[in-house]
Amino acid sequence: VFVTSCFAGLFYLPRFFVNLAMVPADSQAERERLLLMARKLFRFITPLGVLAIALGLWLWFGYGFSGGWLHAKTALVIGLVAYHVWCGMLLASLAAGNSMKSHVWFRFFNEVPVLGLVAICILAVVKPF
Repeated sequence: VFVTSCFAGLFYLPRFFVNLAMVPADSQAERERLLLMARKLFRFITPLGVLAIALGLWLWFGYGFSGGWLHAKTALVIGLVAYHVWCGMLLASLAAGNSMKSHVWFRFFNEVPVLGLVAICILAVVKPF
Protein backbone atom coordinates (compact mmCIF):
# COMPACT_ATOMS: atom_id res chain seq x y z
CA VAL A 1 0.00 0.00 0.00
CA PHE A 2 2.80 2.41 0.88
CA VAL A 3 4.71 1.65 -2.32
CA THR A 4 1.58 2.08 -4.45
CA SER A 5 0.65 5.36 -2.77
CA CYS A 6 4.18 6.71 -3.05
CA PHE A 7 4.35 5.82 -6.74
CA ALA A 8 0.99 7.45 -7.37
CA GLY A 9 2.44 10.64 -5.91
CA LEU A 10 5.66 10.31 -7.92
CA PHE A 11 3.57 9.89 -11.07
CA TYR A 12 1.47 12.98 -10.36
CA LEU A 13 3.89 15.44 -8.73
CA PRO A 14 5.78 16.22 -11.96
CA ARG A 15 2.43 16.92 -13.65
CA PHE A 16 2.15 19.88 -11.28
CA PHE A 17 5.58 20.96 -12.54
CA VAL A 18 4.34 20.76 -16.15
CA ASN A 19 1.35 22.91 -15.26
CA LEU A 20 3.48 25.37 -13.29
CA ALA A 21 5.84 25.75 -16.25
CA MET A 22 2.83 26.61 -18.44
CA VAL A 23 1.20 29.17 -16.10
CA PRO A 24 1.09 32.63 -17.67
CA ALA A 25 3.12 35.26 -15.84
CA ASP A 26 0.01 37.28 -14.99
CA SER A 27 -1.80 34.37 -13.32
CA GLN A 28 -0.41 34.54 -9.80
CA ALA A 29 -3.46 32.90 -8.17
CA GLU A 30 -3.22 29.85 -10.42
CA ARG A 31 0.51 29.57 -9.74
CA GLU A 32 0.01 29.76 -5.97
CA ARG A 33 -2.79 27.18 -6.07
CA LEU A 34 -0.63 24.74 -8.06
CA LEU A 35 2.32 25.30 -5.72
CA LEU A 36 0.10 24.65 -2.71
CA MET A 37 -1.17 21.38 -4.16
CA ALA A 38 2.33 20.29 -5.18
CA ARG A 39 3.72 21.02 -1.70
CA LYS A 40 0.90 19.11 -0.04
CA LEU A 41 1.41 16.13 -2.34
CA PHE A 42 5.17 16.14 -1.71
CA ARG A 43 4.62 16.25 2.06
CA PHE A 44 2.07 13.43 1.77
CA ILE A 45 4.20 11.03 -0.27
CA THR A 46 7.45 11.55 1.65
CA PRO A 47 6.39 9.64 4.80
CA LEU A 48 4.79 6.96 2.62
CA GLY A 49 8.10 6.48 0.85
CA VAL A 50 9.93 6.28 4.16
CA LEU A 51 7.51 3.61 5.38
CA ALA A 52 7.84 1.67 2.11
CA ILE A 53 11.63 1.69 2.40
CA ALA A 54 11.50 0.72 6.08
CA LEU A 55 9.26 -2.25 5.34
CA GLY A 56 11.47 -3.20 2.39
CA LEU A 57 14.50 -3.19 4.68
CA TRP A 58 12.59 -5.33 7.16
CA LEU A 59 11.93 -7.88 4.39
CA TRP A 60 15.54 -7.65 3.29
CA PHE A 61 16.83 -8.45 6.77
CA GLY A 62 14.22 -11.19 7.20
CA TYR A 63 14.89 -12.99 3.93
CA GLY A 64 18.44 -12.03 3.09
CA PHE A 65 20.04 -10.04 0.33
CA SER A 66 20.94 -12.60 -2.31
CA GLY A 67 20.59 -12.65 -6.05
CA GLY A 68 21.71 -10.14 -8.62
CA TRP A 69 18.13 -9.16 -9.35
CA LEU A 70 17.72 -7.88 -5.79
CA HIS A 71 20.88 -5.81 -6.06
CA ALA A 72 19.61 -4.29 -9.32
CA LYS A 73 16.20 -3.65 -7.76
CA THR A 74 17.83 -1.97 -4.78
CA ALA A 75 19.84 0.26 -7.12
CA LEU A 76 16.62 1.26 -8.89
CA VAL A 77 14.93 2.03 -5.57
CA ILE A 78 17.89 4.21 -4.58
CA GLY A 79 17.54 5.95 -7.95
CA LEU A 80 13.84 6.60 -7.26
CA VAL A 81 14.69 8.02 -3.83
CA ALA A 82 17.12 10.38 -5.60
CA TYR A 83 14.32 11.25 -8.05
CA HIS A 84 12.03 12.07 -5.11
CA VAL A 85 14.69 14.35 -3.61
CA TRP A 86 15.20 15.96 -7.02
CA CYS A 87 11.43 16.59 -7.18
CA GLY A 88 11.69 18.39 -3.84
CA MET A 89 14.52 20.54 -5.17
CA LEU A 90 12.59 21.32 -8.35
CA LEU A 91 9.53 22.24 -6.29
CA ALA A 92 11.61 24.65 -4.21
CA SER A 93 13.07 26.14 -7.38
CA LEU A 94 9.63 26.56 -8.93
CA ALA A 95 8.32 28.15 -5.73
CA ALA A 96 11.20 30.62 -5.75
CA GLY A 97 10.61 31.39 -9.43
CA ASN A 98 14.10 30.21 -10.38
CA SER A 99 13.24 27.29 -12.65
CA MET A 100 14.31 27.67 -16.26
CA LYS A 101 12.98 24.28 -17.38
CA SER A 102 10.24 24.08 -19.97
CA HIS A 103 6.98 22.18 -19.73
CA VAL A 104 8.37 19.78 -22.37
CA TRP A 105 11.36 18.98 -20.15
CA PHE A 106 9.00 18.31 -17.23
CA ARG A 107 6.90 16.02 -19.45
CA PHE A 108 9.93 13.82 -20.09
CA PHE A 109 10.98 14.08 -16.44
CA ASN A 110 7.49 12.81 -15.53
CA GLU A 111 8.17 9.46 -17.25
CA VAL A 112 11.18 8.49 -15.12
CA PRO A 113 9.23 6.80 -12.28
CA VAL A 114 7.17 4.82 -14.79
CA LEU A 115 10.33 3.36 -16.29
CA GLY A 116 11.67 2.65 -12.80
CA LEU A 117 8.48 0.88 -11.74
CA VAL A 118 8.40 -1.28 -14.87
CA ALA A 119 12.03 -2.30 -14.38
CA ILE A 120 11.49 -3.04 -10.68
CA CYS A 121 8.41 -5.17 -11.40
CA ILE A 122 10.23 -7.16 -14.08
CA LEU A 123 13.15 -7.77 -11.72
CA ALA A 124 10.89 -8.81 -8.83
CA VAL A 125 8.71 -11.15 -10.88
CA VAL A 126 11.13 -12.65 -13.41
CA LYS A 127 14.29 -12.57 -11.24
CA PRO A 128 16.45 -12.81 -14.37
CA PHE A 129 19.76 -13.17 -12.53
